[in-house]
Formats: sequence, C-alpha cells, structure tokens
Amino acid sequence: MKANIKNIMQRSLLVAAIATLISGSVFADSDHNEARKLKEAGEILPLEEIIADARKQHPGHILEIELELEDGRYVYELEMLDDSGIIWELNYDAQSGKLIKKKVDD
Repeated sequence: MKANIKNIMQRSLLVAAIATLISGSVFADSDHNEARKLKEAGEILPLEEIIADARKQHPGHILEIELELEDGRYVYELEMLDDSGIIWELNYDAQSGKLIKKKVDD
C-alpha cells in the first residue's frame, strides 16, 4: 500500500512538472509545442485554469493530463485520484473551460 501511494505521488509530481512546462516553456516535442501555440493564440485556456477547477471538483492528485482534438474541438482530459481513493476522468472543453464529462474511471 505504501509503495502504491509513493508511486502515485511520484506520478503526481511528474504531471505537475509537465503542466508547469506546458504553460510557458518550450519543449522539443511537437505536441507540447502545439499546445503552447494554441494557448498563446487564445484557442485554448491555460492548463492551470483547468487544473484549478478539477481540484475543486475532486480534491486530490492528478494522475494524467492529455490534450486531444475531438469532434473539431480541443479537450483537456484529466485523471484525478481523489482523497477517497477514487479515480475520476474529467473532460473539459479546452477553449471555454466548461466541464463536459465526468465519470469514475474503471
């Protein structure tokens, strides 16, 4: 159990570091460059805004974050481990910041 919690915490720190880098730094990887360009062009909201709302929905740790193009719009997909040990999948419209889907991840 302690090893599992340690792994989750390490993954959470890694995701937080990546989120910080996506919000302002340049990456060699084209996906990260594309996300940065979209944010700078005002096409998507900063990841920090999405994370803040996700943490209001389910306080806990972020396990994974993805930015995907779905049906012509960008969607932030977050996996959150809440304080009760439940993993949630939260999908946000990346342009408006509106929560568009929330479910317990199987």
